[in-house]
Amino acid sequence: MTLSSSLLSPTTKLNLLHSSSSSSSVNVFGTRFIFSGAGIVSVNSRTGSDRFVVLFSTHSNPKILKSNRRSRYGQALSPYDSDEDEEEKDEFGGLSEDDWFTDDEFAEISDFDAKRKRSKLNRGFGGSSRKQPEKGQSSASSSFSIDKDFGSRNVKLTLEKSNVGSYYRNRKEAVDLRKGKLNMRKIIENKYPRLAEEIEIDEKWLPLIDYLSTFGLKESHFIQMYERHMPSLQINACSAQERLEYLLSVGVKQRDVKRILLRQPQILEYTVENNLKSHVAFLISLGIPNSRIGQIVAAAPSLFSYSVENSLKPTVRYLVEEVGIKEKDLGKVVQLSPQILVQRIDITWNTRYIFLSKEIGAPRDSIVKMVTKHPQLLHYSIDDGLLPRINFLRSIGMRNADILKVLTSLTQVLSLSLEDNLKPKYLYLINELNNEVKSLTKYPMYLSLSLDQRIRPRHRFLVSLKKAPKGPFPLSSFVPTDECFCQQWAGTSLDKYLAFRQRLLLKEFANKYERKV
Repeated sequence: MTLSSSLLSPTTKLNLLHSSSSSSSVNVFGTRFIFSGAGIVSVNSRTGSDRFVVLFSTHSNPKILKSNRRSRYGQALSPYDSDEDEEEKDEFGGLSEDDWFTDDEFAEISDFDAKRKRSKLNRGFGGSSRKQPEKGQSSASSSFSIDKDFGSRNVKLTLEKSNVGSYYRNRKEAVDLRKGKLNMRKIIENKYPRLAEEIEIDEKWLPLIDYLSTFGLKESHFIQMYERHMPSLQINACSAQERLEYLLSVGVKQRDVKRILLRQPQILEYTVENNLKSHVAFLISLGIPNSRIGQIVAAAPSLFSYSVENSLKPTVRYLVEEVGIKEKDLGKVVQLSPQILVQRIDITWNTRYIFLSKEIGAPRDSIVKMVTKHPQLLHYSIDDGLLPRINFLRSIGMRNADILKVLTSLTQVLSLSLEDNLKPKYLYLINELNNEVKSLTKYPMYLSLSLDQRIRPRHRFLVSLKKAPKGPFPLSSFVPTDECFCQQWAGTSLDKYLAFRQRLLLKEFANKYERKV
């Protein structure tokens, strides 16, 4: 709080000054300031006017501020509020009278002068408030502050440039990536147009597709693989090569790889150590020779998807314990029908056992012999496979006992075509060989031989040599090999017979072609 000196009489001013225990004075810009415990008297040396400021105790000041108050330039402020207006502050370089004091003592006058001059200089250069070196601060320190300021600006500019550069660099990489994808898409479309049209090909699939193409797979095959098991095309080409090369090493033919992949594309996912080797070892343990492993894999590639312990071994155990197949015959059974390992053997066995028992009165031992000789029996449909062929044998005059004898000796009769195989052979037996049906019970193998490659050529060759026996033609002449036939029945060289057969085949082919035309 301040009181103008015009409101106080000279006597009052002197009394106030003398009431202080001590006083001091100082000249600042032509004005003399007299300090005392009661207040300050300012005397202008040019005009002679004076002004007295009274400082009251904080106990009598109703307006108390926080002790940590700071000016807008960072200096500590007096805990007492100032009543001066903004114009008065500007007169002293932006500092009010209250700004001159700390809590306990007056500021050094030299500091004040430096601050005041600095404030005026700052206003003269656009009011910049950049900090200048204070008294006692070296120019090097000041230079460091300036350099630090410029340095921070440089760092900022550098970061901004770096960010801009990174932006354009990332944008360029994105553009290049898009261009690369477009180029790769064109390559795919040019190389595999149908495949690219049918499915969305990932460029990562190309190495695998190129590799599998070496096994003869075409675009239509890859579409089948995709529809059957899409993840198979996502396999790494190196991993796929390792697995296929292992299969080739155990006897799989290169021509069979295409068929295996079309039937079981998942095989590309099966690891060599944890899957392929363990299954191959299981097959060998059944007594299957190494030379036949490849054929079994090609015939039933799905066996790799079955657990050895939880599926394959229980199936083998059922064949031995429930069906009655001898352990020594297991290898032969699996070689004849690898699919027997991957089907519900309990259901197929029970249904066919019951059917044959009721239909032709087959005992269990006979049925076990049928399965051992021709395990494909367990795959044939009863209504479309077994029953029609049994009925055909009945239709040509066979009884159930004759049918059972034929089927026990030659179970593959159940797999032969009625129209293209069984019926033509029966007609040739009756019309050309002058034989009876009952001869089939003695030589059921006749029904399994080729009519064009063996039965007709041998019969016609003996007729041409006039060595055909009178009466029914002996079916036993069809059983031995060509060499034995020439020695025992024809009494001529093998070359002569083979030349005759070749001419006969060409003649038969010409006749069939003329009939079709």
